[in-house]
Amino acid sequence: MTKLINALIFLMMLSPIYAEAKRPNILWLFSDDHAFQAIGAYGGRFENLNLTPNLDSIAKEGLVFDRAYVGNSICAPSRATLLTGKHSHINGKIDNRGPFNHDQQQFQKILQKNGYETAMIGKIHLSGKMQGFDYWEVLPGQGKYWDPSFVTEEGKTVYKGEHSTDVITKRALNWLENDRSADKPFMLMVHYKAPHRAWQPTTRWKEKFSAMTFPEPDTLFDDYKGRGTAANEQDMSIDITMRMKQDVKAEQPERQKELAALDPNDKKALIRLKYQWYMRDYLACIAGVDENIGFILDHLKASGLDKNTIVMYSADQGFYLGEHGWFDKRLMYEESYRTPLIAKWPGVTKPSTRNSDLVQNIDFAETFLDIAGIEAPEDMQGESLVPILKGESPSNWRKHLYYHYYEYPGAHSVRRHEGVSGKRFKLIRFYGKDVPNGEEWEFFDLKNDPKEMTSQYKNPEYAAEIAKLKKELANLRDKYEVAELPQKTSSKKKKKK
Repeated sequence: MTKLINALIFLMMLSPIYAEAKRPNILWLFSDDHAFQAIGAYGGRFENLNLTPNLDSIAKEGLVFDRAYVGNSICAPSRATLLTGKHSHINGKIDNRGPFNHDQQQFQKILQKNGYETAMIGKIHLSGKMQGFDYWEVLPGQGKYWDPSFVTEEGKTVYKGEHSTDVITKRALNWLENDRSADKPFMLMVHYKAPHRAWQPTTRWKEKFSAMTFPEPDTLFDDYKGRGTAANEQDMSIDITMRMKQDVKAEQPERQKELAALDPNDKKALIRLKYQWYMRDYLACIAGVDENIGFILDHLKASGLDKNTIVMYSADQGFYLGEHGWFDKRLMYEESYRTPLIAKWPGVTKPSTRNSDLVQNIDFAETFLDIAGIEAPEDMQGESLVPILKGESPSNWRKHLYYHYYEYPGAHSVRRHEGVSGKRFKLIRFYGKDVPNGEEWEFFDLKNDPKEMTSQYKNPEYAAEIAKLKKELANLRDKYEVAELPQKTSSKKKKKK
């Protein structure tokens, strides 16, 4: 009898269905502009507010990446890198304006060819029809918070009276429950629009946050004396750029009362009030995303899928929550350059662990393929994070990261720049026609100046470190095949002759 049972087990292992079932499912949860400092597991000034209990539960059951970064801190290019495993200058998506070549190699196409069922639901911000997904339902462009329309292979559907965060979750659960093939492993990408500008939370969360007061960052009134042109001439300040009506909804009755109570001559008081309004809406959006992620996690557990499903959460980049007096992203300073990344792999990742290796969004595509047991194409530019997920940080892991931001002239007027960073030191090169002499450098010692308040580029004590980073910058440019691009972005169309 024992021999017969063993023989049956052996035959089952040879079955394609059994082999597929053993490969893990991948649930990729992604949001737009979610700052790492707005997740409880990352600590910081919001740590004790219990804003993200579900994301924190993923961290408790798995691994928190403390040094995860992007290669270009802006929405559409980050998403192109997610799909291709390549930096912006290689995948062709350097800014938010130009087209994306869907015909190029993307990780989901490879997963699909190797037996995975793939689905994308939510915001992708890449124009054109998706490829490599068995099912896709996405917001057109930036999408709308309320009454959102979603585009599929068949056409467009408008969800009247509903909020995009709730709809995205509802559609993802529908796919999990009704549409996916039970005999295949799946890769499901759930992409939330929230908490993108102009921060419109669901009514239930807006009401809960309507009277809350949040701690201010101690750099809210930064004067930028320790930095150069880019920091001083940006257009993303709470003071000037943040619009009273569209952004912080100052026309709302309760906010009009708060505004009327201010001394009209106290400029700092108005900035502080705008910051509070901003945080109430932004963090309410975060709470809505976290709540909905909880619904998905509950479904995985109730259906038994949690036992063989890797759950990963990240965002397309970081975001300023009043640090340096700003909102938005783009600059290579930590708040926008760094992104959240949390993962749990049942039976693989050790619970409640943290990792400080330098990882980047060019690594995601290779990681997904490696999880599925598929070798990544040689032209992908990242590294698989699977060894790190297994608690085995490779001895030859990278020591530096490359960054490049291109969209200037453009929204928020952040100058073009590239840079290199290690765990302690960071070197940034701003370049272009609107930078003094065409080139301007900043250098930071993150150990002694973690908030990047004063560039030490002209400090002779750091000359040796600066020289090392300039050499490393050249090495990374060579490694990633970086070439100088025209000073103008793809925002202007060529005139017809």
